[in-house]
Amino acid sequence: MTRTIQISAEGSADGPAFLNATIAPDRGMLLLQARVRLRGGETFDLLSTPDQPAFGGADDFNGNVSFSLGGAILLPYANRIRGKPVGDRQIETRVLGKTVRLPMNWGGKAPGAEQYAMHGLMLDTPFEVTAVEADRIEGRLQAGDFNGHWLSSSDVRVEYRLTASALELTVDVENAGSEPVPMGIGWHPWFSLPSGDRSQARLRMSAGARACVNDYDEVLPTGEVEKIAGTSYDFSQLRPLNDLYLDDCFTDLEAQAVEVIDPAGALGLRIRGAPPVSAFQVYAPPDRPIVVVEPQFNLADPFGPEWQGRDTGMVVLQPGERTRYTARVELFAP
Repeated sequence: MTRTIQISAEGSADGPAFLNATIAPDRGMLLLQARVRLRGGETFDLLSTPDQPAFGGADDFNGNVSFSLGGAILLPYANRIRGKPVGDRQIETRVLGKTVRLPMNWGGKAPGAEQYAMHGLMLDTPFEVTAVEADRIEGRLQAGDFNGHWLSSSDVRVEYRLTASALELTVDVENAGSEPVPMGIGWHPWFSLPSGDRSQARLRMSAGARACVNDYDEVLPTGEVEKIAGTSYDFSQLRPLNDLYLDDCFTDLEAQAVEVIDPAGALGLRIRGAPPVSAFQVYAPPDRPIVVVEPQFNLADPFGPEWQGRDTGMVVLQPGERTRYTARVELFAP
Protein backbone atom coordinates (compact mmCIF):
# COMPACT_ATOMS: atom_id res chain seq x y z
CA MET A 1 0.00 0.00 0.00
CA THR A 2 1.33 3.44 -0.90
CA ARG A 3 0.76 6.78 0.79
CA THR A 4 0.73 10.18 -0.90
CA ILE A 5 1.54 13.53 0.65
CA GLN A 6 0.79 16.77 -1.15
CA ILE A 7 0.76 20.53 -0.91
CA SER A 8 -0.94 23.42 -2.59
CA ALA A 9 1.42 25.04 -5.09
CA GLU A 10 -0.63 28.20 -5.40
CA GLY A 11 1.52 31.28 -5.50
CA SER A 12 4.44 29.41 -7.12
CA ALA A 13 3.56 30.14 -10.75
CA ASP A 14 6.89 31.86 -11.48
CA GLY A 15 8.99 28.76 -10.83
CA PRO A 16 8.87 24.99 -10.52
CA ALA A 17 7.01 23.53 -7.55
CA PHE A 18 6.42 20.17 -5.93
CA LEU A 19 2.83 18.92 -6.11
CA ASN A 20 2.91 15.56 -4.34
CA ALA A 21 5.09 12.63 -3.33
CA THR A 22 4.22 8.94 -3.12
CA ILE A 23 5.88 6.68 -0.53
CA ALA A 24 5.82 2.88 -0.16
CA PRO A 25 6.09 2.13 3.60
CA ASP A 26 6.23 -1.63 2.94
CA ARG A 27 9.40 -1.15 0.85
CA GLY A 28 11.61 0.49 3.49
CA MET A 29 9.82 3.87 3.14
CA LEU A 30 10.86 4.00 -0.51
CA LEU A 31 10.03 7.28 -2.28
CA LEU A 32 8.25 5.99 -5.38
CA GLN A 33 7.57 9.29 -7.11
CA ALA A 34 7.58 13.07 -6.72
CA ARG A 35 5.46 15.08 -9.12
CA VAL A 36 6.39 18.67 -9.90
CA ARG A 37 4.87 21.50 -11.86
CA LEU A 38 7.35 23.03 -14.27
CA ARG A 39 7.66 26.73 -14.97
CA GLY A 40 5.38 26.53 -18.01
CA GLY A 41 2.61 24.88 -16.01
CA GLU A 42 3.00 21.30 -17.25
CA THR A 43 3.48 18.51 -14.71
CA PHE A 44 6.47 16.16 -14.64
CA ASP A 45 7.40 13.03 -12.70
CA LEU A 46 10.76 13.91 -11.21
CA LEU A 47 11.88 10.35 -10.44
CA SER A 48 12.55 7.53 -12.86
CA THR A 49 9.99 4.93 -11.77
CA PRO A 50 8.08 2.51 -14.03
CA ASP A 51 4.31 2.29 -13.72
CA GLN A 52 4.57 -1.35 -12.61
CA PRO A 53 7.79 -1.95 -10.61
CA ALA A 54 8.87 -5.61 -10.58
CA PHE A 55 8.62 -5.98 -6.80
CA GLY A 56 8.76 -9.60 -5.71
CA GLY A 57 10.15 -10.83 -9.02
CA ALA A 58 13.28 -12.76 -9.88
CA ASP A 59 15.48 -9.65 -9.70
CA ASP A 60 14.18 -8.51 -6.32
CA PHE A 61 16.48 -10.52 -4.03
CA ASN A 62 17.08 -8.49 -0.85
CA GLY A 63 14.77 -5.81 -2.29
CA ASN A 64 17.14 -4.88 -5.14
CA VAL A 65 14.33 -3.44 -7.27
CA SER A 66 13.96 -0.66 -4.69
CA PHE A 67 17.31 0.91 -5.59
CA SER A 68 16.66 0.65 -9.35
CA LEU A 69 13.95 3.34 -9.25
CA GLY A 70 12.48 6.18 -7.21
CA GLY A 71 14.47 7.01 -4.09
CA ALA A 72 15.45 4.14 -1.77
CA ILE A 73 16.78 4.65 1.76
CA LEU A 74 20.08 2.78 2.22
CA LEU A 75 20.73 1.53 5.76
CA PRO A 76 22.72 0.35 7.78
CA TYR A 77 25.25 0.80 4.98
CA ALA A 78 25.20 2.62 1.68
CA ASN A 79 27.14 1.35 -1.32
CA ARG A 80 29.18 -1.88 -1.46
CA ILE A 81 30.58 -4.20 1.20
CA ARG A 82 32.98 -6.94 0.12
CA GLY A 83 33.48 -10.37 1.67
CA LYS A 84 33.96 -14.07 1.11
CA PRO A 85 31.06 -15.85 -0.65
CA VAL A 86 29.46 -18.42 1.66
CA GLY A 87 26.23 -20.39 1.73
CA ASP A 88 23.27 -19.37 -0.38
CA ARG A 89 23.88 -15.91 -1.89
CA GLN A 90 25.70 -14.53 1.15
CA ILE A 91 29.11 -13.09 1.93
CA GLU A 92 31.01 -13.30 5.19
CA THR A 93 32.95 -10.26 6.34
CA ARG A 94 34.25 -8.51 9.45
CA VAL A 95 32.48 -5.51 10.98
CA LEU A 96 33.95 -3.89 14.10
CA GLY A 97 35.97 -7.05 14.70
CA LYS A 98 32.94 -9.35 14.49
CA THR A 99 31.99 -11.76 11.71
CA VAL A 100 28.70 -11.05 9.93
CA ARG A 101 26.91 -12.58 6.97
CA LEU A 102 25.28 -10.23 4.49
CA PRO A 103 23.10 -10.85 1.43
CA MET A 104 25.26 -11.11 -1.71
CA ASN A 105 22.80 -9.10 -3.79
CA TRP A 106 24.94 -7.26 -6.37
CA GLY A 107 28.18 -7.39 -8.31
CA GLY A 108 29.90 -6.87 -11.64
CA LYS A 109 28.29 -8.20 -14.82
CA ALA A 110 31.47 -9.36 -16.59
CA PRO A 111 32.35 -13.08 -16.43
CA GLY A 112 34.04 -13.86 -13.12
CA ALA A 113 33.30 -10.41 -11.66
CA GLU A 114 33.16 -10.11 -7.89
CA GLN A 115 29.78 -10.23 -6.15
CA TYR A 116 29.12 -8.38 -2.89
CA ALA A 117 26.57 -6.84 -0.54
CA MET A 118 24.91 -3.64 -1.73
CA HIS A 119 22.85 -0.80 -0.27
CA GLY A 120 21.79 -2.10 3.08
CA LEU A 121 19.30 -4.40 4.74
CA MET A 122 15.87 -2.72 4.69
CA LEU A 123 15.13 -2.23 0.98
CA ASP A 124 11.95 -4.33 1.14
CA THR A 125 11.23 -4.17 4.87
CA PRO A 126 7.76 -2.98 5.96
CA PHE A 127 7.56 0.08 8.24
CA GLU A 128 4.79 0.94 10.65
CA VAL A 129 3.24 4.26 9.61
CA THR A 130 3.12 6.33 12.79
CA ALA A 131 1.89 9.69 11.47
CA VAL A 132 0.31 11.01 8.27
CA GLU A 133 -0.60 14.61 7.58
CA ALA A 134 -1.33 16.38 4.31
CA ASP A 135 2.30 17.30 3.75
CA ARG A 136 4.25 14.76 5.82
CA ILE A 137 4.50 11.09 6.66
CA GLU A 138 6.43 9.30 9.38
CA GLY A 139 7.25 5.63 9.80
CA ARG A 140 9.05 3.42 12.32
CA LEU A 141 10.99 0.17 12.09
CA GLN A 142 12.21 -1.76 15.11
CA ALA A 143 14.93 -3.37 13.03
CA GLY A 144 16.72 -5.31 15.74
CA ASP A 145 19.85 -6.87 14.25
CA PHE A 146 18.34 -6.96 10.73
CA ASN A 147 17.49 -10.66 10.88
CA GLY A 148 20.90 -11.59 12.24
CA HIS A 149 22.89 -9.75 9.57
CA TRP A 150 24.12 -6.78 11.67
CA LEU A 151 25.34 -5.86 15.14
CA SER A 152 23.36 -4.78 18.22
CA SER A 153 19.77 -3.58 17.71
CA SER A 154 18.53 -0.54 15.79
CA ASP A 155 15.35 1.52 16.02
CA VAL A 156 14.72 3.50 12.80
CA ARG A 157 12.38 6.44 12.24
CA VAL A 158 11.81 8.03 8.81
CA GLU A 159 10.01 11.24 7.94
CA TYR A 160 9.26 12.86 4.57
CA ARG A 161 8.09 16.47 4.56
CA LEU A 162 6.94 18.38 1.46
CA THR A 163 6.67 22.07 0.59
CA ALA A 164 6.22 23.71 -2.79
CA SER A 165 9.95 24.35 -3.08
CA ALA A 166 11.51 21.36 -1.29
CA LEU A 167 11.22 17.70 -0.31
CA GLU A 168 13.04 16.74 2.88
CA LEU A 169 13.93 13.28 4.17
CA THR A 170 14.96 12.73 7.80
CA VAL A 171 16.14 9.38 9.17
CA ASP A 172 16.77 8.94 12.90
CA VAL A 173 18.47 5.79 14.20
CA GLU A 174 18.91 4.79 17.84
CA ASN A 175 21.11 1.98 19.09
CA ALA A 176 18.54 0.07 21.14
CA GLY A 177 20.93 -2.78 21.94
CA SER A 178 23.74 -3.47 24.37
CA GLU A 179 26.80 -3.28 22.06
CA PRO A 180 28.13 -0.73 19.56
CA VAL A 181 26.43 -0.57 16.17
CA PRO A 182 28.03 0.92 13.01
CA MET A 183 25.63 2.97 10.93
CA GLY A 184 25.96 4.20 7.37
CA ILE A 185 22.93 5.89 5.80
CA GLY A 186 22.30 7.04 2.24
CA TRP A 187 19.50 7.88 -0.19
CA HIS A 188 19.28 6.83 -3.84
CA PRO A 189 17.02 9.18 -5.87
CA TRP A 190 16.89 8.66 -9.67
CA PHE A 191 16.27 12.16 -11.03
CA SER A 192 14.79 12.34 -14.53
CA LEU A 193 15.59 15.24 -16.85
CA PRO A 194 12.50 16.98 -18.30
CA SER A 195 14.26 17.66 -21.60
CA GLY A 196 15.25 14.00 -22.09
CA ASP A 197 18.68 15.30 -23.19
CA ARG A 198 21.33 14.14 -20.73
CA SER A 199 24.29 15.58 -22.67
CA GLN A 200 23.34 19.21 -21.99
CA ALA A 201 22.60 18.67 -18.28
CA ARG A 202 24.93 20.57 -15.98
CA LEU A 203 26.43 19.66 -12.63
CA ARG A 204 27.98 21.70 -9.82
CA MET A 205 29.52 20.25 -6.67
CA SER A 206 32.08 21.54 -4.16
CA ALA A 207 34.03 18.33 -3.68
CA GLY A 208 37.80 18.15 -3.51
CA ALA A 209 38.37 14.48 -4.28
CA ARG A 210 36.88 11.24 -5.57
CA ALA A 211 37.39 7.66 -4.46
CA CYS A 212 39.13 5.72 -7.24
CA VAL A 213 37.64 2.41 -8.38
CA ASN A 214 39.04 -0.58 -10.23
CA ASP A 215 36.59 -0.25 -13.14
CA TYR A 216 32.99 0.74 -13.89
CA ASP A 217 31.74 -2.86 -13.84
CA GLU A 218 32.57 -4.00 -10.30
CA VAL A 219 33.05 -0.37 -9.15
CA LEU A 220 35.22 -1.45 -6.21
CA PRO A 221 37.29 1.13 -4.33
CA THR A 222 41.06 0.82 -4.58
CA GLY A 223 41.65 2.81 -1.38
CA GLU A 224 43.14 5.71 -3.32
CA VAL A 225 41.44 9.10 -3.05
CA GLU A 226 42.57 11.50 -5.77
CA LYS A 227 42.27 15.26 -5.92
CA ILE A 228 40.02 16.37 -8.77
CA ALA A 229 40.85 20.06 -9.24
CA GLY A 230 41.44 20.71 -12.93
CA THR A 231 40.34 17.23 -14.03
CA SER A 232 37.25 16.08 -15.92
CA TYR A 233 35.70 15.31 -12.50
CA ASP A 234 36.04 18.87 -11.25
CA PHE A 235 32.53 20.34 -10.93
CA SER A 236 33.43 23.27 -8.70
CA GLN A 237 32.07 25.43 -11.54
CA LEU A 238 28.79 24.59 -13.26
CA ARG A 239 29.50 22.68 -16.47
CA PRO A 240 27.76 20.27 -18.84
CA LEU A 241 28.11 16.52 -18.49
CA ASN A 242 28.46 16.04 -22.27
CA ASP A 243 29.38 12.36 -22.78
CA LEU A 244 31.16 11.83 -19.44
CA TYR A 245 30.21 8.57 -17.71
CA LEU A 246 29.89 8.87 -13.95
CA ASP A 247 29.58 6.23 -11.25
CA ASP A 248 31.81 7.95 -8.74
CA CYS A 249 31.96 8.73 -5.04
CA PHE A 250 32.93 12.36 -4.40
CA THR A 251 34.31 13.34 -1.01
CA ASP A 252 36.35 16.03 0.78
CA LEU A 253 33.23 18.17 0.60
CA GLU A 254 33.50 21.93 0.96
CA ALA A 255 29.71 22.24 0.87
CA GLN A 256 27.20 19.45 1.26
CA ALA A 257 25.19 20.28 -1.84
CA VAL A 258 25.03 19.22 -5.48
CA GLU A 259 23.23 21.12 -8.24
CA VAL A 260 21.79 19.38 -11.30
CA ILE A 261 20.50 21.76 -13.94
CA ASP A 262 18.56 20.87 -17.09
CA PRO A 263 18.65 24.15 -19.08
CA ALA A 264 16.60 22.72 -21.94
CA GLY A 265 14.00 21.50 -19.46
CA ALA A 266 14.03 24.76 -17.44
CA LEU A 267 14.57 22.90 -14.16
CA GLY A 268 17.22 23.08 -11.49
CA LEU A 269 17.68 20.73 -8.53
CA ARG A 270 19.75 21.37 -5.44
CA ILE A 271 20.40 18.23 -3.41
CA ARG A 272 21.61 18.95 0.10
CA GLY A 273 23.01 16.72 2.80
CA ALA A 274 23.92 17.48 6.39
CA PRO A 275 26.66 16.13 8.66
CA PRO A 276 27.59 13.33 9.08
CA VAL A 277 27.08 13.00 5.30
CA SER A 278 30.65 12.80 4.01
CA ALA A 279 30.22 11.83 0.35
CA PHE A 280 28.00 12.05 -2.71
CA GLN A 281 27.81 9.10 -5.10
CA VAL A 282 26.84 10.33 -8.59
CA TYR A 283 25.65 7.92 -11.27
CA ALA A 284 25.00 9.41 -14.71
CA PRO A 285 25.34 7.14 -17.78
CA PRO A 286 25.49 9.05 -21.08
CA ASP A 287 22.75 6.95 -22.71
CA ARG A 288 19.98 7.68 -20.18
CA PRO A 289 18.29 11.02 -19.31
CA ILE A 290 18.83 10.55 -15.58
CA VAL A 291 21.23 11.73 -12.89
CA VAL A 292 21.39 9.85 -9.58
CA VAL A 293 22.77 11.88 -6.67
CA GLU A 294 23.24 9.96 -3.40
CA PRO A 295 24.17 11.84 -0.21
CA GLN A 296 25.68 9.22 2.09
CA PHE A 297 27.57 8.85 5.36
CA ASN A 298 30.11 6.33 4.15
CA LEU A 299 32.49 5.48 1.35
CA ALA A 300 32.14 2.14 -0.43
CA ASP A 301 33.40 -1.00 1.36
CA PRO A 302 33.86 1.04 4.56
CA PHE A 303 35.48 -1.80 6.56
CA GLY A 304 37.82 -2.90 3.77
CA PRO A 305 41.60 -3.16 4.30
CA GLU A 306 42.21 -1.02 1.21
CA TRP A 307 41.42 2.11 3.25
CA GLN A 308 44.38 1.52 5.61
CA GLY A 309 42.77 3.19 8.60
CA ARG A 310 41.14 6.11 6.79
CA ASP A 311 37.88 7.38 8.29
CA THR A 312 35.31 6.02 5.84
CA GLY A 313 32.33 7.81 7.34
CA MET A 314 30.56 5.07 9.29
CA VAL A 315 29.02 6.38 12.51
CA VAL A 316 29.49 4.05 15.48
CA LEU A 317 26.65 4.37 17.98
CA GLN A 318 27.12 3.27 21.56
CA PRO A 319 24.08 1.78 23.37
CA GLY A 320 21.41 4.47 23.66
CA GLU A 321 23.09 6.85 21.20
CA ARG A 322 21.35 8.28 18.12
CA THR A 323 22.32 9.66 14.75
CA ARG A 324 20.33 11.68 12.22
CA TYR A 325 20.49 11.67 8.42
CA THR A 326 18.97 14.57 6.47
CA ALA A 327 18.65 15.01 2.71
CA ARG A 328 16.77 17.79 0.98
CA VAL A 329 15.84 18.38 -2.68
CA GLU A 330 15.14 21.99 -3.65
CA LEU A 331 13.65 23.14 -6.96
CA PHE A 332 14.65 26.30 -8.78
CA ALA A 333 14.40 27.85 -12.23
CA PRO A 334 17.86 27.96 -13.89
